Amino acid sequence: MTTQLYTNARIFTSDTRRWAEALLVQDERILYVGDADTAVRLRPDADRLDLEGRLVVPGFVDGHAHVVGTGEALGQVSLWGAKSVEEIQQRIKARDTGHPDVDRILATGWLHGAIPGGVPDARMLDAVVPDKPVYAFAYDFHSVWVNTAALAELGIDDHTSNPHGGTIKRDAHGHATGYIDENAFYDMVLPFLDAQVSESEHTSSITAVQQAYRETGVTTACDMGFNETDLEAFKRADKDGTLTSRLIAYWRVNNTGSVEENLAQVQRAASLAVEHESPFLRVVGIKVIIDGTIDGCTATLGMPYADGSNAEPIWSLKELAPVVAAADAAGLKVAMHAIGDESVRIAIGAVEHAVAENGPRERRHRIEHLELVDRADIDRLAALGITASMQPVHADPAISENWAAKLGDARVERGFAWPWITDAGARLAFGTDSPTSPHAPLPNMYVATTRASALDASAGTNVPEFALPLAESIQHATRDSAWTCGAENDIGRLAAGLYADFVVLDTDVFAADNAGALLEAKVLRTVVGGRTVYEKDQSAG
Repeated sequence: MTTQLYTNARIFTSDTRRWAEALLVQDERILYVGDADTAVRLRPDADRLDLEGRLVVPGFVDGHAHVVGTGEALGQVSLWGAKSVEEIQQRIKARDTGHPDVDRILATGWLHGAIPGGVPDARMLDAVVPDKPVYAFAYDFHSVWVNTAALAELGIDDHTSNPHGGTIKRDAHGHATGYIDENAFYDMVLPFLDAQVSESEHTSSITAVQQAYRETGVTTACDMGFNETDLEAFKRADKDGTLTSRLIAYWRVNNTGSVEENLAQVQRAASLAVEHESPFLRVVGIKVIIDGTIDGCTATLGMPYADGSNAEPIWSLKELAPVVAAADAAGLKVAMHAIGDESVRIAIGAVEHAVAENGPRERRHRIEHLELVDRADIDRLAALGITASMQPVHADPAISENWAAKLGDARVERGFAWPWITDAGARLAFGTDSPTSPHAPLPNMYVATTRASALDASAGTNVPEFALPLAESIQHATRDSAWTCGAENDIGRLAAGLYADFVVLDTDVFAADNAGALLEAKVLRTVVGGRTVYEKDQSAG
């Protein structure tokens, strides 16, 4: 048995007693959080670590991430910040020149606003890389832009049908343009690319994301879209003891158009929730995607977009209700991607159906994103106990110009309405949705507390009255994210009995004179289960 006393610190607990000065850890769990004198009396022989007045916060619980995808994106061409087709082309061409032997080029992070009309074309990529497949994932990870060589290896031609809930964009002559969205992306492109990845490459992606998490203070991630390939890779890592952050998984359920096939996917998730449970890997629920994105005009709205268009949902209420009811009956937690206000209503309706169908029981269902929502619907979801799972970095003003233009009216003034959620009494969980956004928690907290940009200081703010206090923001990114996954007795707070998962920062961001300290602060130490998994080398300055 090992006992460690962390003292001379300012400890933000994310618990009912927010502040403490000492933390006593016995093996993997916390024995005591409070004053130093009591901690010493409890364990006078504990190994003492003087934190020199540093700030300690609970390990961040990313409430919505795509963990393997985050690791993969770290090795792909980054298109973040590219403001034009020409800049995108230059970055992709540079990767091809520097790595001429790779079979295909993968890139991520392009913004719809960087493409004229928001719709890319294969010829733009053919112009710089004509001889090997190129796959460029949009920043929201709801669509992919490919060149002609990629269309050929995917087997997509003039006769390829659109899958249920997805589209292969075509020109006036019926030829595929190289833009593939929603279920066409998820069902036709991602499975093909997954099949090209070796076991060692999957292991490398997990290794990369674990390192990134250690360095930025993410001690748990809730994966939204887990599949068989991800499961096998994480099972190997869990068995090998190489995981340094915890993973709580939501199993992806695709709308096949068949009730029987949809329910079979729910049953698979229910089986996995029983079969696979360890301190570092658990399957707790299912994830469904009801609509797309506002940037891509594929989110389903109550009123049309500025151009008069609208989008059909990927799941209608009739299709979704039996899936949610089956998952609810099996004790699974349901996460529902709903960005548009009409899709939010579909999600709420599906939970209402489950309540009516299954009667009283504990429920921790959640709606993901809620970028545009009516105030009345927030009251509805609060009354049903639905958690709003949102990502402050998606509200970053540097990427919101196209988002606002697609709506084109006063609806932009109710985008990302975090205070409405908490005022209504609903629980609010924060995540990043990486790799659609950067994975680091502190810039996420900066956007939450300022409604300013963590990417471009010149971008101004959007709806600043929706900013939240820092303490609340961190609680949403720790305690509340843990609760909605059913993990509140293990993680998310610094309290006796919970895992000793915490982060030591070099800057007291609560005491700093400006919120910009959140962009400058660095993680000095990350502790998971009482074990220091990362310690910054301070000798380098």
